Amino acid sequence: MAKKQPQGPSGLMVIDKPAGMSSHDAVSQMRRIAGTRRVGHAGTLDPAATGVLILGINKATKLLTYLVGQDKTYDATIRLGLETLTEDAEGEHTAAHPDAVEALTGLDAEQMRARILEAVAQLSGDILQVPSAVSAIKINGVRSYARVRSGEQVELAARPVTISEFTVHSINPGFAEYVIEDPENEGEHAATSVPVIDCKVTVSCSSGTYIRALARDLGKILGTGGHLTALRRTRVGAVVLEDAADLAQLKQRREESAKLEDLPLLPLEEAARRIFGARELSAAEASDISYGRRISPSGDGSVVKRSVHASADESGAVQHASVEGIVAGFAPDGTLVALLENKKQRGKVLAAPVLVFEANRSFN
Repeated sequence: MAKKQPQGPSGLMVIDKPAGMSSHDAVSQMRRIAGTRRVGHAGTLDPAATGVLILGINKATKLLTYLVGQDKTYDATIRLGLETLTEDAEGEHTAAHPDAVEALTGLDAEQMRARILEAVAQLSGDILQVPSAVSAIKINGVRSYARVRSGEQVELAARPVTISEFTVHSINPGFAEYVIEDPENEGEHAATSVPVIDCKVTVSCSSGTYIRALARDLGKILGTGGHLTALRRTRVGAVVLEDAADLAQLKQRREESAKLEDLPLLPLEEAARRIFGARELSAAEASDISYGRRISPSGDGSVVKRSVHASADESGAVQHASVEGIVAGFAPDGTLVALLENKKQRGKVLAAPVLVFEANRSFN
């Protein structure tokens, strides 16, 4: 039986995910809006986080594997002075360090900023980062976050990540409530005001970087402890916040119109050109690629060593592939035929299809 083809247009829908919604919830809503179950997302955002979430619809879901692996940019607020179980504002407080915070705030503004920037410099460039223990990384088949929440101490291995930008925009001393269990009354909690420093930052990083782990490590270097209080993703690869639509408005527009085409869908072909760059194929080349045959190499004929591997991202391990060395191959009529990659076989470099969108089709 022939495989059922997806109904309706294919493309990427970029949304500005609101706080309080999981990435899975966003996918569920888009399935209803698009009228198809073939919807996926690239790069999970925690429910408390906001910003760029890329959704693939129909054939465009095939692109998501490559989008997940792209560099990302975040705006974040790091609170120095308090530690939490989850390294973000969702977790219970585990420690406060008022003396260390007061030692920093006792400096003049320039000295305090210089001290914080020294610590930031240690977390910039190519570094080894221990992922957040409250993550979806599996340890012997069990998610790390499940082990932590059951009271288990979890130690994850450090992983190489790249922090290409770690800009501190503002440093704001203040006070916050430190809430802990009351030792004299079981089940009750007590709150006390402690000094903190809120740092508003922008971070550009490789896939697999935990921003809350950066907050944790910044606090560790400064001796203050630290956690993440706000996170907003502003970029995934070439896709930026300005490309994003409001999900509630999309739902309303869909209710007012019977056509998915009326929504701001980034067409599959345009998305591929934007993400990978294009190779214009002849009719013969397009046909060969469609049938899985190799053609003359792309570009300068170089071969890029790539790998498909696990990436933690903000909420857990997912499979992703690098886009380096990959181009999108287009037939003379503009049809996206396949993603191509130069590969060496028997001493000869040829361009081979790594993902075919139009299989077994003649373009002659």
